[in-house]
Amino acid sequence: MTPDALAPYLPLLAVLVLAGGLGAIVSVMSALLGPKRPSAVKSTIFEAGSEPSPGSARQRFAVKFYVVALLFIVFDIETVFLYPWAVNFKALGWFGYGEMAVFAVTLVIGLAYVWKKGALDWES
Repeated sequence: MTPDALAPYLPLLAVLVLAGGLGAIVSVMSALLGPKRPSAVKSTIFEAGSEPSPGSARQRFAVKFYVVALLFIVFDIETVFLYPWAVNFKALGWFGYGEMAVFAVTLVIGLAYVWKKGALDWES
């Protein structure tokens, strides 16, 4: 590879070096200049508003947490699939539009099913 071929990547390299350097400088300054007042309250474990309980850390979680996590993953992946389609929308034409419409309708039907089953109802 010639040096001329790498020239377009110099701005990216400069941004990466600048961001990494700035992040390192801020981290070091925070460690050196930040207040250091340890206390028992600051040392206790705090997770999502629940008080730490004595005994085993293995507690059962409600299934609704897993269902919500799985639904989040499904619709997050949907967004990942929608992005390249939106970028190439003009090049794909009506065929690409039809494929994405079928994909979106399938996901909407799935969302309606999950909603009807009450998986999104947090109180139940």
